[in-house]
Amino acid sequence: MGTPDDEPWHLTAHLEQESRLADLPGLAPTLVRWEPPPGAPPHLSVGLARVEAARRGETLLVVSPDAAPVPLLERVHDARRLGATILALDQDDPALDEMAHESLAISPELAPFSFDAAQHLVSLAAGESAQSERPAGSFRGRLARLLDAVSGTPPP
Repeated sequence: MGTPDDEPWHLTAHLEQESRLADLPGLAPTLVRWEPPPGAPPHLSVGLARVEAARRGETLLVVSPDAAPVPLLERVHDARRLGATILALDQDDPALDEMAHESLAISPELAPFSFDAAQHLVSLAAGESAQSERPAGSFRGRLARLLDAVSGTPPP
């Protein structure tokens, strides 16, 4: 799910591809849209009711290149209260990061890469198979290892 003005199409497409390539059907995303147009195909017509139906065992990934607006924060809060796991990818949004179980805040001033590049890295890390030679670990741990490899940081 993104903001009302910025839907995470690109990340959704990459996660779908990673889901297929890594044979991880649980990674296959559902793009939630604020206002799906009438007559949109089923995969592009999922609206806010899907977030309202989120429950324990489900994950909501919120992608917000700007500060999350209040209506988005309210929906994220409700989904978390109902037991959904909240992941956030944003640009230093303390309100959203506080609600998320795990977050990756890309500071425009400090990050060595763009927000768009971060979305690519997130999809790669998410598709990393648990059967790979590296230990699976948490989402954040897999992403950290990927970022270290891309930046050339030597392993400990």
